[in-house]
Amino acid sequence: MLPFSDLSIALAIFAVSYGLIITERIHKTIVALGGAALMIVSGVVTQDEAFYSHEFGVDYNVIFLLIGMMIIVNIVRDTGLFEVLAIWSAQRAGADPFRMLALLALVTAVLSAMLDNVTTVLLMAPVTLSIAKRLRLDPVPFLIVEAIASNIGGTATLVGDPPNIMIASKAQLGYLQFLIVLGPVVVGIMAVFLLGLGLLYRGSLHVAPHLKEAVLGLAPRDAVQDPLLLRRCVWLLGLVNLAFGLHGVLHLEPATIALVGASAFMLIGRANRKHNSDELSYLADVEWKTIFFFIGLFILVGALVKVGVIGMLATQLLSVTQGHPAAAVFSILWGSALLSAVIDNIPYVAAMNPLVVDLARSLHPEISDYTTLVHQPDILPLWWSLALGACLGGNGTLIGASANVVIADLARRAGYPISYRQFLMVGFPVMVGSLLLSTLYVWLLFLR
Repeated sequence: MLPFSDLSIALAIFAVSYGLIITERIHKTIVALGGAALMIVSGVVTQDEAFYSHEFGVDYNVIFLLIGMMIIVNIVRDTGLFEVLAIWSAQRAGADPFRMLALLALVTAVLSAMLDNVTTVLLMAPVTLSIAKRLRLDPVPFLIVEAIASNIGGTATLVGDPPNIMIASKAQLGYLQFLIVLGPVVVGIMAVFLLGLGLLYRGSLHVAPHLKEAVLGLAPRDAVQDPLLLRRCVWLLGLVNLAFGLHGVLHLEPATIALVGASAFMLIGRANRKHNSDELSYLADVEWKTIFFFIGLFILVGALVKVGVIGMLATQLLSVTQGHPAAAVFSILWGSALLSAVIDNIPYVAAMNPLVVDLARSLHPEISDYTTLVHQPDILPLWWSLALGACLGGNGTLIGASANVVIADLARRAGYPISYRQFLMVGFPVMVGSLLLSTLYVWLLFLR
């Protein structure tokens, strides 16, 4: 066991770093990298652990997934596809800003369930920024709503959010099981969320009549800048998304698929750049600030995992409720959400998974078969509560989910910064409402 001083140092560094990120007085990337460096220099984690440990270090699957998808999005943007989708969406909604907000939220949630929430917001944000520019709207409310919708939609399926993939592996659960159990509650949460948007934004978003008429009179095909490149990109994008859906069958991680796709996109997009001599110019458009923020954040949270903070919280969460199945289920649901809003949900789920298995073994020592053990009627609700809490808890704060961070950096780059407080005022109430509905759902499904 590590000495108490390491625990104190890790908590102090994390607390100061998190405080600086919230206040936004120093850019969050500088804070995250500085905090990560202090964790290494102080000896809380070694350099090898920070860079190479699967348990305590950087999750390169997430990092390279982000890099690959950013390259793909930047190349697709040059074709005019996002402009086409923006015009189509605006026209389908009659150029009414609230109807557009609801439509974009719904599309984002559906795509997040099919792909994953980070990939989805990388695709949706450029469309949203284009719509806002044409109608002279503030895109910040749209982007916040899309980040929240991506986390809700991603909860529904095994591939929608990384914690679900981890839980499915440990609990021996399949894609259809996730969809059947979590799909209905996600549909309910999304319906209530859309109704809530009416109370929050209806009447506050306005578009000048002449701008509405101008958008409704546009022909989407006129926005296409390079028809040949567009056709090639659409086909290739379809293949990449198909590969994401079949990544388990292909035995390839999403990061590998994204990097292969990015390489293929750069090959077909190289001739489209104005300065053809620089064939790697697409790399300059990658949101490197976001990438390095995640690298620093992984090391910061990994240090908390190493000193036992995450495991201690998870153990406490379970120990106080042993012998009371309903209390255990609801404690995991709400505790996971609140912790996932503050720290990254990936290491938290990594710490919780073996603890749920240990609890199953203590409750059913007579069962030796692993699959039978983790599928016991009193254990299954714990897995579903962990999935709901970890995924929906990401809506609590701006840094609670990867999708939130990506949206915030894309908005900042476009000249529309999203503050921690702006996101908190919308995201935290949505998180609480989602958890209340989840609590009722889990109780009706498993405990009554």
